[in-house]
Amino acid sequence: TLSPSSAASDVYKRQIPFREINIEEEIEYVDELKADGFRQTPVVSIEGMPKFSGFRPDVLKKISA
Repeated sequence: TLSPSSAASDVYKRQIPFREINIEEEIEYVDELKADGFRQTPVVSIEGMPKFSGFRPDVLKKISA
């Protein structure tokens, strides 16, 4: 069983609308992430902001304000 990432858990708590892509099920996204230079997940993409990877509660707090 996979548990939600810290980023996803925080997004749920803050009630921020999002779409989760499971790269184990939708492997076509792996090449896209690698091409963008990412080597770890989660990768968070927010319209109008640069993509980032890892857990960034500071960014999530800013967009939920």
